Amino acid sequence: MPVRRSGRLQLAWWSFARGVVELFCRVVWRVRIDGKEHIPVTGAFVLAPVHRSYVDTLVCGCLLRRRIRFMGKEELWARRWSARLFDSLGGIPVRRGTPDREALRAAEDALAAGEPVVLYPEGTRQSGPVVQPLFEGAVFVAARVGVPIVPVGIGGSEWAMPRGSRGIRAVRIAAVVGAPIPPPARSESGRVPRRAVAEASEQLHTELQRLFDQARREAGRP
Repeated sequence: MPVRRSGRLQLAWWSFARGVVELFCRVVWRVRIDGKEHIPVTGAFVLAPVHRSYVDTLVCGCLLRRRIRFMGKEELWARRWSARLFDSLGGIPVRRGTPDREALRAAEDALAAGEPVVLYPEGTRQSGPVVQPLFEGAVFVAARVGVPIVPVGIGGSEWAMPRGSRGIRAVRIAAVVGAPIPPPARSESGRVPRRAVAEASEQLHTELQRLFDQARREAGRP
């Protein structure tokens, strides 16, 4: 799954698609974004949002104008037309329920090429106001490439499109971006210490819960 730097045509398509998505989100969900100044203007980083709905990926597209990569369940690539669409939008297929090393390597390659990558640390979509225990993939990938982790709380998306729903609701959505978390340092041998990854994941979990609580309040969902 090689990852190449985006060409002009890809960037133009991304810019157009992103503009359409942002307009839709602003009109339908009145998306409000706080903390946008925390998003790095240049360089790669891992964007680590809470995950309650398919809508979250659209909201992430509103956070920055730069092209971003995102992981999606491999079922989205089942049809030829959808595979071409998600590939063109920077998608990386991932097998859920297993440590998909190929997908993680693709994410590392994208980061090494200077592109931000969205990694949901909770894994699949969750439900409720409590941030679930995090998988360590987001922190591990950030540490391997040496890029910061930007936490994001998204409130209201669970009501905009709940799990199992095929339709959307016109409710308010708020996204709150936190300050970047530095990646764990490598050891002298060049490896990423598991303890450092666990500590950084705990820090990320705490910050995500704080941001999620704030985003829920701003979305009118205390």
